[in-house]
Amino acid sequence: MRDVGDKTISKKDWNLDFVDLQFSDLSGRLHGVTITYKELEDEEKVKNGFGKLDGSSVKGFAEINESDMVLMPVMSTLRKIPWENDTYRVLCNIYRNRSGGRFEKDPRGVAENAENHAASLGYRSYFGPEVEFFVFDGIEVYASNPSEGTGYRIKSAEAPWDSSGSVIQKKDAYYAVTPSDRTGGVRKEIIRTLRNDFGFNIEATHHEVATAGQSEINFRYAGITDAADMVQTLKYVAKNVASNLGKRAVFMPKPMYGDNGSGMHVNISLWSADGKRNRIYDPEDSYAEISEEGRYAIGGLLEHAPALSAIVSPTTNSYHRLIPGYEAPVYLAWSKSNRSAVVRIPSYYEKDEKTKRIEYRAPDPSTNPYLAFPAILMAALDGINKKISPGEPVNKNIYHMDAHERKELNIRELPKSLDIALDALESDMEFLKPVFADSLIKSYIDMKRAEAREIATYPTAIEMLYYHDV
Repeated sequence: MRDVGDKTISKKDWNLDFVDLQFSDLSGRLHGVTITYKELEDEEKVKNGFGKLDGSSVKGFAEINESDMVLMPVMSTLRKIPWENDTYRVLCNIYRNRSGGRFEKDPRGVAENAENHAASLGYRSYFGPEVEFFVFDGIEVYASNPSEGTGYRIKSAEAPWDSSGSVIQKKDAYYAVTPSDRTGGVRKEIIRTLRNDFGFNIEATHHEVATAGQSEINFRYAGITDAADMVQTLKYVAKNVASNLGKRAVFMPKPMYGDNGSGMHVNISLWSADGKRNRIYDPEDSYAEISEEGRYAIGGLLEHAPALSAIVSPTTNSYHRLIPGYEAPVYLAWSKSNRSAVVRIPSYYEKDEKTKRIEYRAPDPSTNPYLAFPAILMAALDGINKKISPGEPVNKNIYHMDAHERKELNIRELPKSLDIALDALESDMEFLKPVFADSLIKSYIDMKRAEAREIATYPTAIEMLYYHDV
C-alpha cells in the first residue's frame, strides 16, 4: 500500500503504464522525464530515487562535470493525469546523489528550507496566492526571422478587436458574465480538474478586469511548499485544459498594451508553532487589527521590496505591468483596503483572527513560487527580527499624489526594470541567506542578467512605429 495525497493506493490500482517525474528549474518552468509505472512499484527504487537528470542541461543548475543528479518522487503529489489515459504525474525533489545530499539549487528545496527555518523561530506560515492569467483563443507570434521583423497578434472572441457579438472593452471586464464572458467554461473545467483530480480546495474564480479572457482562480491557503506545488500544478493544468479546448492559457504578466496585466497577489499569515495563535493579529489595534509583529513584518517587506522584485517580478515584461493606472502596485507603502499600496491589509471582516493576513501585491504569475514565497517570508521575518518600522499607513490613492506629496510621506517606488531589480538584489541579499544558497542566488542573477541583456538587443514593433522615420 502507498499513501498518495488524501487516499491510499494499492498495487492492484497501479494500472497505468507511465509516470512523469516532474521538477522545476530556477525560472519556474516545469520539466519532466517519463518512466514506467513498474519502476515506481519498486520500493527500493523509490527510496533511492531515479538517476535520470543531467543537471548541466537545465539552465542555471550545474556544469557538465557535475551534472549527474537524482530525482526523488514526493509521493504525496502523485496524481493521475486526467487528460491522458495511461499516465501518472509526481513532483520530485532533486539530489546530487543519495550520498551527496540535496541539490542546493533545487527550488523546491528552498521552499522546504524556509518552512523549516520559520518553524525553528516559532512560526507556522501560510500562503494564499491569487493567480491571474489570460485565456486567449490564440496567439500568433512573428519572430522566426528577427532580422526581418517581429510582432504578435492576440485572438479573443470577447475582445473589441475580434468580436462581432458581445464584447468587453479594455479595463471593463471585472466579474463579467455571459454572454460577454467567453472564458467561464474554460475556468470551470480547470477548476473541476484541479478539484477532482489534484485535490485542490478551490474558493472562487472570476473574470478579471482586462478583456480578452483575463481570469483569476483562488485556492485555499497552505504552507509554503504546498502552496508553491499548487501554483505549479494550477499552471500545468490550466495550460493543458485550455490547449485541449483549443485555447491558450497565458501567465505572461503584461501581454496587452492599454489594459491591466496579470498579478499574483500573495496573502501571508504567521501563526504560532502550535497553530493556535495568529501572530500578526491584534484585536485591540484600532487601525487594521494588526499586531506589532505584523507591522514589523510589513516593515521587512517594504525594506526589501526592491530586492524582492528581482524574484517576484522576474521578467522584463513584469515591469510593463508595474506602472500607475492599471491597479498594479508601484509605490512602497502599506494600508488597509488600499490597492494603490504594495502591501494591503484586507479588511472584509472585523474581529476575525482566521482571516487576518498581509497581502503583498507585487508578485506576478511568471515568478517561480518555490523562490518567491520563501523570499517574501524571509523579508517578513527579517522585519520582525530587526523590528523594522513600516512607517505610517497611507490611506489616500497614491496614484493621485504628485511627486512632492509622495516625497513628504517618504513613499519610494518599486524598480522600473528587471536590471534595476537585479541591482537591488545584488546589494540586498543577506536576508535570504538562511534559506537560499549563495550559488543559487548567483546563478539566478547571472541567468536573469543574460535574459534581460538578450531581450534588450531586439528592436520592437513599437520602436519601429515611433522611430522608423526619424
